[in-house]
Amino acid sequence: MKRILVTYATMAGSTAEVAQAVGEEIAKSGFQVDVLPLSQVEGLEAFDGVVIGGPMIMGWHRAALRFLRQHRKALQQMPWAAFVMAMSLTQTGEMSLGNMRVTVDDKLPRPPQKEGRLNFRERYARLANYLRPVLLAARPAKPASIGVFGGRLEYGRLKWWAVLFVMMIIQAPPGERRNWPAIRAWAADLPALFEADEV
Repeated sequence: MKRILVTYATMAGSTAEVAQAVGEEIAKSGFQVDVLPLSQVEGLEAFDGVVIGGPMIMGWHRAALRFLRQHRKALQQMPWAAFVMAMSLTQTGEMSLGNMRVTVDDKLPRPPQKEGRLNFRERYARLANYLRPVLLAARPAKPASIGVFGGRLEYGRLKWWAVLFVMMIIQAPPGERRNWPAIRAWAADLPALFEADEV
C-alpha cells in the first residue's frame, strides 16, 4: 500500500482543515495517508507521494517555501502536489503557468476594476505572482498538480502585521471563501497521479 503525506503550514487553522479534507479524499482510493503540520515532518523517505499546502498572505507561507527548498532533492524522486489558499485572485485569463497543471477554484477570481489596466493589488494577486515562488523554491522538482482555492479570513486570529497587509494591500474582506466541493474534487484526482511509478 502506498503511503502519502499531506503536510501543511497554517496561519490560523483553516489550512489544516483543508489538509484534512485532502487527506480524506486521497484515502478513499486505498492509500495510507498521514496528515501532519510541516513542523512534525522529519523526512520524506517513508512516503511515496506528498501534498504540501499553505495560505497566501505575504506570499505563500514561508514555512511551506522553506520545506520545498529543504526537500527539493527528495521531491524529484516522487510525485507531489501543492495547494494554495488565497482570499483574492485577479481574473486575467491566465489559468495555467507554462505546462503546469493548475486547478483554480472558479469562485475565486475577480475581474479587475478597469479592464486592461491592473492596479497594484490586482497585479499582486495574479496567478503567476502567487505560483512563481512555489515553483522556484522546489526547482528543479516540479509538482504534478497545483490547486488554488479560496481561504478563510478572520482578522482576530491573525498577527497584527498580517492583518495590516491584508487590509492595506490585498483589501480582502474577512469571511469564509473555502469551496469544499472544489477542494475535494481536486484532491480526488490526486490518487491517479500518485499511482504513476515515475515522476
